[in-house]
Amino acid sequence: MVPRLLKSFLSATEGATAIEYGLLAGLITVGLLGGLGALSGNLQTVLETINTALLDSWK
Repeated sequence: MVPRLLKSFLSATEGATAIEYGLLAGLITVGLLGGLGALSGNLQTVLETINTALLDSWK
């Protein structure tokens, strides 16, 4: 009974799959946050340029 239970426990992979998906989601999140942080300054500059161009065109 105990060897069969131990074998069943060691061969179960559902928990490992959930952990792998969690780690993958965490890595994707860290990558997105890092990328967005690096681009935020450039995006701000682009939006300010567009805003200035639009305001100048209304004058």
